[in-house]
Amino acid sequence: MHNFKDLNVWKKARQLVKEVFLITAKFPKEEKFGLTSQIRRSAISIPSNIAEGCGRKTQKDFCNFLYIAQGSSFEFETQLMLSLDLGFIDNQVFDQHLNQLNEIQKMLNGLINSIENKFNK
Repeated sequence: MHNFKDLNVWKKARQLVKEVFLITAKFPKEEKFGLTSQIRRSAISIPSNIAEGCGRKTQKDFCNFLYIAQGSSFEFETQLMLSLDLGFIDNQVFDQHLNQLNEIQKMLNGLINSIENKFNK
């Protein structure tokens, strides 16, 4: 079992959530239950699934939750692109958050590979 608060990927994902809430606060009010809600939920799902996986009994279970976090990261990436397409964010905000997200995705891949290598031996 891992302590999720010690994982850098969880820390970075948590920071991303904070930033997502700040940028989506500027989205049109009519998007409150649409894209604003969706993008916030997908961002929240990333660190949440990392934390939940840490509390599981086996490394394989932990890995499954990391895959769910990875899936949420791709969902978030799509919603970030849609936010740009709709003019809710500009290219600078998009690039900044995409770079953060890509780093999180790489870290998740590395952690998944590390864990899978341990239980596949």
